[in-house]
Amino acid sequence: MKQLIYFGLEQAKSCVFPVIIFLTLAMTKTIEVPFISRYDLILLVCLGTQVLMVMFKRETLDEVKVIAVFHLIGLALELYKVHMGSWSYPEKAFTKVWGVPLYSGFMYASVASYMCQVWRRLELKLTNWPSTWVVSILSMAIYLNFFTHHFIYDFRWFLKLFTLLIFYRTFVYFTVNKRTYRMPLVLSFVLIGFFIWIAENIATFFGAWQYPDQQQQWTMVHISKISSWLLLVIISFLIVALLKHLKENQNQFKQREKSKETNEIYER
Repeated sequence: MKQLIYFGLEQAKSCVFPVIIFLTLAMTKTIEVPFISRYDLILLVCLGTQVLMVMFKRETLDEVKVIAVFHLIGLALELYKVHMGSWSYPEKAFTKVWGVPLYSGFMYASVASYMCQVWRRLELKLTNWPSTWVVSILSMAIYLNFFTHHFIYDFRWFLKLFTLLIFYRTFVYFTVNKRTYRMPLVLSFVLIGFFIWIAENIATFFGAWQYPDQQQQWTMVHISKISSWLLLVIISFLIVALLKHLKENQNQFKQREKSKETNEIYER
């Protein structure tokens, strides 16, 4: 029980960015702020939060780069999905581009923020990680399927099966209060996807966006959306893992070069 509490605390610390977004959604839903639209205010809060997290060293500059990548990926997906009528942002704002408020990218970035934070806090390590090219192809295929399923067959179940086949031997090790545990990576995907679905219900309740069946009154997001979030979690985790893997290889290369220079100086 003590370990579970420690684990929960570390998870909560890793969720600072998402929690601030949820609190902002809730407060702006109940309290009307004059002279500024709701979506514009949420964007300012997100930008301010990002700056403060860097200033107070809650996030590193490398993590901010990862988050920025997710912001662009998420914003591109939002522009497409809103255009296709999958959901909508009904309120007016100055910072809306083609019907999409710019703050929406931060909702995807908050998922990346959580993953970067929890990776560092729980000292995540992966075993039996597949080849980089396989992971890259899977990530691109998942992302493209979000766009192409409107016109051709939806391959999400094949992608999930492919993910299971690729990662069935991959385990994630995490440390809680100096004790190390392990979990199948695929199970962690499912758990994170489930909790994001819960968060999605909270977000739509506070009017972050609307699905077509929520325009008259709020209804619970259909449980089938968990599968969509599962795919998003997979691609998010894979991108973070790939970037961290590349960063680790870069650091190892620098250390080898530095060691080589030191040996040459010593020989001279």
